[in-house]
Amino acid sequence: MNFIRCEIPDVVLIEPKIHGDERGYFVETFREDKVSDFLGYKIDFCQDNESKSKKGVLRGLHYQLPPFAQTKLVRVIKGKVLDVAVDIRKGSPTFGKYVAVELNDQNKKQLLIPRGFAHGFVVLEDDTIFAYKVDSYYSPECDRGIAFNDEEIGIDWILDEKQLLVSKKDKNAPMLKEAELFNDENLYEG
Repeated sequence: MNFIRCEIPDVVLIEPKIHGDERGYFVETFREDKVSDFLGYKIDFCQDNESKSKKGVLRGLHYQLPPFAQTKLVRVIKGKVLDVAVDIRKGSPTFGKYVAVELNDQNKKQLLIPRGFAHGFVVLEDDTIFAYKVDSYYSPECDRGIAFNDEEIGIDWILDEKQLLVSKKDKNAPMLKEAELFNDENLYEG
């Protein structure tokens, strides 16, 4: 596995080694020891999630507040997405900035998104299967979102907004300046 710090250094792109031949391929999708060695601390993932979506579906920008804040390790099993992580840590030098990476079933890349970031993705191919690990359980009481089309953040989702299929919940998410956010004191509670 190759670990690459993104423009926002707390977000890490993971490039696995793909072993392929005429039979197919094999890839290690997670190695706790390697991730821990790179980060310098251990993440205890406790829940795996998976979604299937058609082209144009946009999910996000989602996050959970403490005590159920989540680190996510995301990947695409089938298809292609543009995956986005937005820094929502008050006082961070990269507050309101984002990282966008294409994840697909060919490159097998993964994105490690730490607590204090909102996460979203737009599906670029029909029947895309997206999977991710989290280190805190889903909590409806702590579940929050930020508007995917917040001009202050300015994410280029690649597809025209008329092509996007967005849930009612995500359409009604607040702008960044109105959202409940993280600060240094509450980031790792729980």
